[in-house]
Amino acid sequence: MSSSMSKNPGQHNDINIPLSGYLRLSQIVGDPKTNPPTLPIIPIGKSTWWRWVAEGKVSKGRKLGPKIRVWTPQEIGDLLTKLASEQEG
Repeated sequence: MSSSMSKNPGQHNDINIPLSGYLRLSQIVGDPKTNPPTLPIIPIGKSTWWRWVAEGKVSKGRKLGPKIRVWTPQEIGDLLTKLASEQEG
């Protein structure tokens, strides 16, 4: 098992990711405007996230409504693993 993965598949480098349900963009990249602020799982900006989606680095997610797009915890965990392996090599 790599150092970026713990025994819990929903945890990456001290970041707890829910094992089920969906994650909205504000949960993934964080939202400092909420009270208390939402800490990011992946500390990037929203524009970077959408660029990654356009480039195919991240899936488009699932659209639940006209203004709601979500990603599964598995998709985010896989992305974190991919990002960690890119940093290592």
